Amino acid sequence: MLNVAIQKLNSSRILTRKSLIAVPVGLLLSTSVMATSNPSEAEVAFNNEVLECASYYQISSSAIANMNAPQMQAVGDRLLNSSKQAVSLAQQYQSKEDVESKLSEIKEKQLASLPNSKSLGSLMGKYKVSCKTLLAAPQKRLDYWIMATM
Repeated sequence: MLNVAIQKLNSSRILTRKSLIAVPVGLLLSTSVMATSNPSEAEVAFNNEVLECASYYQISSSAIANMNAPQMQAVGDRLLNSSKQAVSLAQQYQSKEDVESKLSEIKEKQLASLPNSKSLGSLMGKYKVSCKTLLAAPQKRLDYWIMATM
């Protein structure tokens, strides 16, 4: 009788452990789908900032590539990778289509604000430090937007 009780207890522990593992994975999957289909106001505001950074990085990387300065290639590559990182981050909160559309819109505005394609000083002044900080600790900035939009 005692052995039967121990076996039932052990089997329920195994079931509970499996259930506990399955539930969080299921929640994570459903949360990520929900995040891209219906972003909150905070996520949209956060994504605007992230995509401003992605655009800044793309424009800067392109300008460096057009310089034909081999010694600057590593810098251009880092900027391009930062842009990809920002786009990937944005796609965690909005659909790929929404991210691409918003990025295109932001990039047009940033390019229009430049006196010419080689004068990146205004963009660098506005985005260089803030974008580096955002990509280093995105959750802090998202937390800010969550509090700001309450």
